[in-house]
Amino acid sequence: MRLAVTVGDPAGIGPEVVLKALARTDRPAAEMIVYGPASVLSERAARFGLRPLESLDARIVDVPPKGPIALGVTSSAGGHAAADSVLTAARHALAGEVDAIVTAPLNKESLAAAGHRWPGHTEMLADLAGVSDVAMLFVGGSLRVVLVTIHRSLRSVPDAITGAEVERVARLLHRELPGLGARSQRIAVCGLNPHAGEGGMFGREEIEVIAPAVARLRGEGLDVSGPFPADSLFARASKGEFDGVLAQYHDQGLIPVKLAAFGNAVNVTIGLPFVRTSVDHGTGFDIVEKGVADEGSLLAAIRLAADLVTARRAK
Repeated sequence: MRLAVTVGDPAGIGPEVVLKALARTDRPAAEMIVYGPASVLSERAARFGLRPLESLDARIVDVPPKGPIALGVTSSAGGHAAADSVLTAARHALAGEVDAIVTAPLNKESLAAAGHRWPGHTEMLADLAGVSDVAMLFVGGSLRVVLVTIHRSLRSVPDAITGAEVERVARLLHRELPGLGARSQRIAVCGLNPHAGEGGMFGREEIEVIAPAVARLRGEGLDVSGPFPADSLFARASKGEFDGVLAQYHDQGLIPVKLAAFGNAVNVTIGLPFVRTSVDHGTGFDIVEKGVADEGSLLAAIRLAADLVTARRAK
C-alpha cells in the first residue's frame, strides 16, 4: 500500500506534523511518499530537533517553492507550494501510482494569493478528478458527519440547500458508511433552523425542502430520518442511535465533531475515485515557531486512509 502525504502550506505546521507523524512507531505499515518542499522539511527538522525525512522510511517528491516563505505568514509562494504538492499527488493517485492521499492543512488566503480559485482541498481535488458528486465527511469519536454545504457564507446557505443536494449527499454517505466501520446505515438529517423550524415558525426549509427529500430517500429504501433539531441530534448520534449524520452547513457539523475529538478527528472527501483524508485543524500560523504542533490528527488520517484502502480492495 502506497500512501501520499502532502505537507500543506509550508509556512504553517504541516511540515512539522508530517515529520512527527512519520516518526511514530504506531503508524500503519505502508509505503509513505511525502509531497512538498524538501528544503522546508529539512529546515523544520533541524529547527525543532526532529528526525529528518530520509531517516523515516519514506521518500519524497520534491516540490520546490517559487519564492521565499516566511513562517506564519500568508503568501503566494506558500499557496503555490501547497497546491502544487496536492495536485501532483492527486495526479499520481489518478494514475494508480499511489493508493490514497493524506493532506496536511493549506491556507485559503495563500491559495487565493497564488491565483487559485478553489476555496479548499475538496473543491480542488474534485475539479482535478473531473467529478462533482463529492462531499466533505468528518469522522471523530463516535460521530460520522457529512456536510450538505461546505465553504460558503452563512447568508448564502439556505439558498444552497436543495432537495437534490440533500438526497445526493445522503446517498454518498449511505454508500460509504460500511467502509467507515459502521455496522448499519442509519442516517439522521439535521434541520437548518432552530428547533428544525418549529413547524414553520422559524423557517420553512424543513417543511418545503428537507423533509420531502428525506421522504424520497426512504422511498428508495434508505434508512434516513429527520429533519431533527441539530442542538440535540448529535448527542443522540454520539450514543449510537445513528451511524451517520447529515449536517446542513459547515459549522453545524464541525463544532460537535471537534468538540468530541479535536486533535484526532479526520476529514474524508467521499465521492473521489481515490481515497483522500486530512486533518481536523488549520495551518497553525500562531504556533508554527514553537515546535508544539500535535501530530495526532494527521496520524489518525493516515490510519483511516489505510483502512479505507483496505476496505475498497475487499469489495
